[in-house]
Amino acid sequence: MLHYAIICLVIALIAAVLGATGVMSFALNAAYILGIIAVILFIVHAVTGKRA
Repeated sequence: MLHYAIICLVIALIAAVLGATGVMSFALNAAYILGIIAVILFIVHAVTGKRA
């Protein structure tokens, strides 16, 4: 999940350099949401002690 968030951040950076603000905004929001989900899943797995 965190891998996808990093990919979205890279896409957002490339879009910002190229001036595509709509794509940049979408990719940045997607990266934020995926990052939050990854952190929540990490905390749940750390607390429960279960392995995936």
